[in-house]
Amino acid sequence: MSKNQETAKRVLTLVGGEGNVNSVVHCATRLRFNLKDESAAETEKLKNDPDVIQVVQSGGQYQVVIGSHVSDVYKELLAQSGLGNESNEKSEGAKGNIFNQLIDIISSIFTPFLGAMAGAGVLKGFLTLALTMGWLAADSGVYLVLFAVADGIFTYLPILLAFTAAKKFNTNQFLAVCLAMALVHPSINALAGTELSFFGIPVILGASGYTSSVIPIILAVFVMQYVERFFKKVVPNALQIIVVPLAVFLVMTPLTFILIGPIGTVAGNLLGGAYNSIYGLSPLLAGAVMGGLWQVFVMFGMHWGFVPIMMLNLSEAGGGIDSMMPMLLPAVMAQGGAALAVFLKSKDVKMKGLSLSAALTSIFGITEPAVYGVTLPLKKPFIAACIGGAVGGAFVAFSGAKNYVFGLVSVFSLPGFIAPGSNDTSGVVSAAIGTGIAIILAFVLTFVLGFDDPVQAEAAEKTDDGIGDAAISGEQKIVLASPISGDILPLSEVKDDVFASGAMGKGLAIRPNDGSVYAPVDGEITTIFPTGHAIGITSKDGIELLIHIGMDTVELNGEGFETFVKTGDKITKGDLLVKFDAALITEKGYSVETPIVVTNSNDFLDVLDLSQENVLHGEDFLVVIK
Repeated sequence: MSKNQETAKRVLTLVGGEGNVNSVVHCATRLRFNLKDESAAETEKLKNDPDVIQVVQSGGQYQVVIGSHVSDVYKELLAQSGLGNESNEKSEGAKGNIFNQLIDIISSIFTPFLGAMAGAGVLKGFLTLALTMGWLAADSGVYLVLFAVADGIFTYLPILLAFTAAKKFNTNQFLAVCLAMALVHPSINALAGTELSFFGIPVILGASGYTSSVIPIILAVFVMQYVERFFKKVVPNALQIIVVPLAVFLVMTPLTFILIGPIGTVAGNLLGGAYNSIYGLSPLLAGAVMGGLWQVFVMFGMHWGFVPIMMLNLSEAGGGIDSMMPMLLPAVMAQGGAALAVFLKSKDVKMKGLSLSAALTSIFGITEPAVYGVTLPLKKPFIAACIGGAVGGAFVAFSGAKNYVFGLVSVFSLPGFIAPGSNDTSGVVSAAIGTGIAIILAFVLTFVLGFDDPVQAEAAEKTDDGIGDAAISGEQKIVLASPISGDILPLSEVKDDVFASGAMGKGLAIRPNDGSVYAPVDGEITTIFPTGHAIGITSKDGIELLIHIGMDTVELNGEGFETFVKTGDKITKGDLLVKFDAALITEKGYSVETPIVVTNSNDFLDVLDLSQENVLHGEDFLVVIK
């Protein structure tokens, strides 16, 4: 079983199983569940799971933060369950107030294609940059072909929205798509701005028709779910395959064009107008509020409420210009600035590794590792980043920078701040300066405000014997024996981000000089993989240990491994558990570095090493303070 399969299996179990899931989607870093009963989920165990960064309950959703490989875990989760089947996608909707339900609906509709939209937005921005710099001509084949895919998703956006909205509202996705195709049909677009007549009833088409529109098709699909259900009830089963689609088309098409479409257009114009009025009243204040609070909105899932506003601003009816995204860029990049300061200031090896990687991912718009792994746990760096985002956002908004293409907020957003057909790069310059201000301010404030460095906290507790004051003051000290003989190295030096970041728990790694693994404690084998490469142990004191022999050695499918125990076996300290052929593993191109971690480290006061350079199996190795 691959790592993603194992993660998906654990997550599905801990959210209460398939039976507790109404629906699930994913975004750039999170699995977003709509659960029947959130209290049935084992939230604390999920938070302590080695492959889960954080759990967020907000906006009517149960969000499990996985990281940038979330799409792979999502695929495995669907493969292991019936959640990918249409029959099992019946969502009862988000529980709670109307606001929570609305956030749930918006996020469920937009997240499935957000990656495609972001990619197209970045491409569109770079094409604009290429025209501005004279690298491409507007009539060149290269430009026209690439622009077709970059602009196509926005032109025919109602089709994508129809598909995902139908899935959310549990109605026929293909009927919904047909309805959206009618809205963006070339013959209809050619009549934009005119008035048609349908059996004497006026059909009003906006100046730009329904291309790039958002609200009309979502409202139409919402109504369509009830129309389809009605006809399914009254039409005999033998005739439903033809009669139900026909009836839905005959009812929903005129209803959408005559009533729902105009209402949706007006609602969208009002929503966009309300935001633009606030922005027009005080760009400086709008930028400070959005820049300062954006990461807070993201943490609670509230940022989804702003997505339709940005898209409405970018639609032709909204002028094709958005002022919101430029002011959000400093907020995102400021988290990276604070994380970089933590990297330079911290003396803790694990924190340095985590903060550096988090700072890098923030450049690409992925801030969860920085927020949940670094700045928020340390508190003051998060505050510093929010202050930096507020100042940078205020500068960008005051300078009047605008965005012309939709995408994820990242460094790749900058080319999108050049107006199509224009050589004016002032928006890019202003956004870059504002972002630089945010990064520098977050960096400096993190240094000035400081934070409780993990290594300083540990040093304050340790005594001359390296065990710590907790043990002296009466707390229980549990000493673990080394399961392997070899050279000791810190987890941060292991060539695996999950272990190196400490996400799986505290511990050490051993570079073995023989091929035997022995029991480090008295307890029980809770897990031993069929491949023999990993053993899970629960000690009689409740310590949960993972011994992972080598890196990616699961791919050997058991070759070179021999196990002497099975799941459920009671073990005594010193029992032989596994033998492995280190030479064979190395010859196959795999590392034999073996992490030994306490996976439930958060259940204890601390897990301390004994400052050894090498160790023999059976010697004291780690100390757990209970």
